[in-house]
Amino acid sequence: MPGSGSYDAFLLISFGGPEKRADVIPFLENVLRGRNVPRERLLAVAEHYYHFDGVSPINEQNRDLIAALEPLIKLPIYWGNRNWHPLLADTVRQMRDDGVRHALALATSAFGSYSGCRQYREDIERAQAAVPGAPAIDKLPPFADDPGFRDAVTDRLREQLLKMPDAQVVYTAHSVPLSMSQSSPYAEQLLAVCRAVNEKLGLGEPTLVYQSRSGPPSQPWLEPDILDYLRATDAKKLIVMPVGFLSDHMEVLYDLDTEAAALAEELGIELQRAKTVGTHPLFVDAIVRMIETGPRYFCAPDCCRLPAPPAKPPA
Repeated sequence: MPGSGSYDAFLLISFGGPEKRADVIPFLENVLRGRNVPRERLLAVAEHYYHFDGVSPINEQNRDLIAALEPLIKLPIYWGNRNWHPLLADTVRQMRDDGVRHALALATSAFGSYSGCRQYREDIERAQAAVPGAPAIDKLPPFADDPGFRDAVTDRLREQLLKMPDAQVVYTAHSVPLSMSQSSPYAEQLLAVCRAVNEKLGLGEPTLVYQSRSGPPSQPWLEPDILDYLRATDAKKLIVMPVGFLSDHMEVLYDLDTEAAALAEELGIELQRAKTVGTHPLFVDAIVRMIETGPRYFCAPDCCRLPAPPAKPPA
């Protein structure tokens, strides 16, 4: 496998997010393009962003991550998003114009799934197709098993346990359709990280729940949802560790810090939320090692494909 000497640039790829109120609807239209989502659902999600004056923190958090990496790696760093500026195709065009020939890319998702890994590969291919003479780009595979990533999660949770040592711990991750989970290692990788962290902290078997579901009720998704878990638990003190997210972006700020926190208060549960890994030095060092080493493997061509929609019954 190629090491860092084979590359002349590093590319950070992320989801993207609006940075002012006027961005919110166009951003969500980008996110939902090609999906049969009712307009009222889009407007309901828009209210989550308006709660924060239309500003998603994800872009600023990516800038912070880039700033942490810049002194530590020799390669020029580029950044492109799936759904909002800087858009990936524009970034790939800039890379070509700068003379980049072969870049190493990392997506801001630690776990393997269609939306968290394969779709980013498709984003890269689409951007390359739109830019004549685009550079070659190798994407690092999901890194849920990276020791530095796991140590950073452990340290974030340890920090919160020092503040509330008698609390129970519950891990959360973004829910995905059950069919998507069954075609990927997503749920297994999540549970493996939770178990590894709990083992280091002496916490026993972990509790993993999900959040941020966006599909129709008729479609089964990974569960239990965090809100359902709060309604069912006997715990009076809880620490939520959003292990499935790398930074404290909108799903964390709204779905956990706003919605779940309000329900916990209503139920008489003292709820605290551990930080995501963000720019934790152990996580930054882990990314540096990934860049220096290059991909340990490349994802299989058929990995994490979207399942085919169910066949319609005969008329």
